[in-house]
Amino acid sequence: MVEIERKFLVKSTAFKNEATIKTQLVQGFLNTDKARTVRVRIKGDTGFLTIKGKSTDNGLSRFEWEKEIPKTEAEALLKLCEPSLIDKVRYEVPLGAHVFEVDEFFGDNKGLIVAEVELKTEDDVFEIPDWLGEEVTGQVQYYNSQLSKTPYNTWHL
Repeated sequence: MVEIERKFLVKSTAFKNEATIKTQLVQGFLNTDKARTVRVRIKGDTGFLTIKGKSTDNGLSRFEWEKEIPKTEAEALLKLCEPSLIDKVRYEVPLGAHVFEVDEFFGDNKGLIVAEVELKTEDDVFEIPDWLGEEVTGQVQYYNSQLSKTPYNTWHL
């Protein structure tokens, strides 16, 4: 139940040509406390309830628990979420032994594209595609829970 992942900005849309799966996601947060987040997500026709713990100091890993729930229940829970739902399309891009999950954000976070790769260990080696940009692992402002509070379009870049 420990999630280990690295997060990167994406510098081109070339990943779209390599994606094998494309899914619309809507998610909200019931709790965005620093010690834990509780997320409700609708991915396609399925709902999920996810609890994530605080990240390690290097931002690479944290506790994660996820449970599939009926879409109707997820829709009801989204109405209880903190303001600003996250709207994004996720592209799954296999590369070597790993799969990059590339999120293209919309709404208040339009223009932001972030890629994550889940690892088996913190020092797991993975291939780096040409479209991958700056690493932002552990940078809290790129967490979805924070994007719901301080959307990308409000940042002074």
